[in-house]
Amino acid sequence: MQRQTLPLLLAAALLSSTCVAYNILFMCPFPAPSHWMWMEHFSSELLRRGHNVTTLTNHPVKQPHPNLTQIIIEPHFNITYYYRKEDIFKMHFSSEFANLNVYWHVGLLSSEHALAQPAVKALIASKHLTFDLIVLEQFFHESFLMFAHKFKCPVVTLGTMGYADNMDHAMGLLTPWSFVPHLFLSHTDRMDFFERACNTYLSLYDAVLRRWYYMPRMQEMAEKYFEGFIEGPLPQLSELVQNISLMLINSHRAMDAPRPSMPGLVNVGGIHIKPAKPLPKDLQSYLDNSTHGVIYFSLGSYLQSTDIPFEKIQLLLNAFARLEQNVLWKFENHDTNTKLPKNVKIYKWLPQNDILAHPNLKLFITHGGIFSTQEGIHWGKPLLCIPFFGDQHRNAMKVTRAGYARTLSFDTITSEDLVHNIRMLINDDIYKRKAMEASRLFRDNPTIALQEASFWLEYVIRHNGAIHLKSHGAYMPLYQYLLLDVLAGVVLFLFLVVSLIAFLGKVISRLMLSPRRKARSSEGVSKKTIKKID
Repeated sequence: MQRQTLPLLLAAALLSSTCVAYNILFMCPFPAPSHWMWMEHFSSELLRRGHNVTTLTNHPVKQPHPNLTQIIIEPHFNITYYYRKEDIFKMHFSSEFANLNVYWHVGLLSSEHALAQPAVKALIASKHLTFDLIVLEQFFHESFLMFAHKFKCPVVTLGTMGYADNMDHAMGLLTPWSFVPHLFLSHTDRMDFFERACNTYLSLYDAVLRRWYYMPRMQEMAEKYFEGFIEGPLPQLSELVQNISLMLINSHRAMDAPRPSMPGLVNVGGIHIKPAKPLPKDLQSYLDNSTHGVIYFSLGSYLQSTDIPFEKIQLLLNAFARLEQNVLWKFENHDTNTKLPKNVKIYKWLPQNDILAHPNLKLFITHGGIFSTQEGIHWGKPLLCIPFFGDQHRNAMKVTRAGYARTLSFDTITSEDLVHNIRMLINDDIYKRKAMEASRLFRDNPTIALQEASFWLEYVIRHNGAIHLKSHGAYMPLYQYLLLDVLAGVVLFLFLVVSLIAFLGKVISRLMLSPRRKARSSEGVSKKTIKKID
């Protein structure tokens, strides 16, 4: 009887420990739909586990929940006012330095916009709200870390784009630039001299300007909106960055170069990828009955096919018309008057994950966004990347180098280029073979990423911030971290030893020379005396 009840008691104890309902605040100030779509997977899972979730975002959820409270940033930050979509289609990749400056600029603008909205101001001014945890997107919104100070609760950040040097620093690591490439570089951990030089220059540029340009402006912003609503002096954002309990990073070992880590840095790449669901009947029939397979074309959630210049749409359609395969194109304006080839179907919206899972899907033409790229890899599909901005160029270069993708520049693309690259990716077995190898690596995980992420979020709450997940190196000044003080002590000690030896040597030599000099002087005196006597 005892043996039977013990497992039941253990199970009951475990169940009771996981059924506590926590109050969790999710914040995603950046307006791009794909960012919130990724973060929503975390909040939905926590709601499923019985927690109370408050979301601060630009996008209302599609399925309301009794435990969900929504704070909507209205009006939305209009990225297109600063970076027009029509200009994006004409953009050339300039440099990683320009990319970094764009992200800083957008981060400052979108953070300021969100903090200035009435709903967010009301949250800042609130006096009776309490939270057990804040979850913030790690995407150039450091001023929002002041909420953790206001509500006196731990904070976990979600690294949408992957690892960055400043994330390492927050957890007590100094990124080794010799073999860890910068966030915006597509290098592997086997960099040659010039790649290491470029990586060092970019990383140093990032660290210096972040410290002396970007973070001071975020600090000014935080003080502007939080001053007077929090008792006592406001802390420095650099201190709040150091106090981040955990970082869940959108990274996967199958895609990214190996790097040193800490317990507080957890990879959750692929958490948004679900098992395939049944397709609508028309799509299922289309994919099943396409003799030569189907090509899927989508530009993601921010850029839309309706924004593509008319001449480029014609170029794409002319290329698709020359293919044996059928083409599914996510084209938001379903009522377009453009005449379509017989093998092209357009839809305002398509269930991308479920389409990529279909065995008759031969190729994915993508903008190279990180979420779409991960989905293509997960389902083992060759990729044709047409990157436009941000991390898309980096992602495209990575998968192209890995051998299961090819990349084209939208600005210089021709129908011939498009047809040639599509045929290469479909007809050459090496691309499909490489894609399947990458898929096996991507899907071979010890646990489901979303469940692991949820465990760590609850873990941080249960253990009051789980400060033990990070190294004390996060709080150490650079000279101590690099042992420069120890090195200086050793150098000083050696200098003193050498100086002492030199001093003693001089003293000894003087002592040894002194009797000889006296003897010589005595001999000299004796000789002079003898001469005088003579």
